[in-house]
Amino acid sequence: VQLQASGGGSVQTGGSLRLSCAPSERTFTYNAMGWFRQTPGKERDFVAVINWRGSPRYIANSVKGRFTISRDNAKNTVYLQMNSLKPEDTAVYYCAASNRDYNAIYDYTRIGDYDYWGQGTQVTVSS
Repeated sequence: VQLQASGGGSVQTGGSLRLSCAPSERTFTYNAMGWFRQTPGKERDFVAVINWRGSPRYIANSVKGRFTISRDNAKNTVYLQMNSLKPEDTAVYYCAASNRDYNAIYDYTRIGDYDYWGQGTQVTVSS
């Protein structure tokens, strides 16, 4: 199965974007879906994660209050709504799915917790 991330683009500071992530197989199941982001020369950082039921969710402190993660069960699609974007949010954003069965949603914050990765979508925020 492949994860298909979309919705990236270029916006000005303060703008909004909504990223989407959907599996190539609509019946694909997972325990959690997360978003990470990466800038050149840096590690891939955790952004947000959501349980397959749609709750609970966990957001990184760096984007809390500006980003939200949600899930459309009918479409088996996870969204990352990004508001009040800042230049430091500029990165390639990756979605990832995990089959791990952790007790707490905040355990899904490491790259190694995920089994499937999307191709990435570029988000550029200009000042």
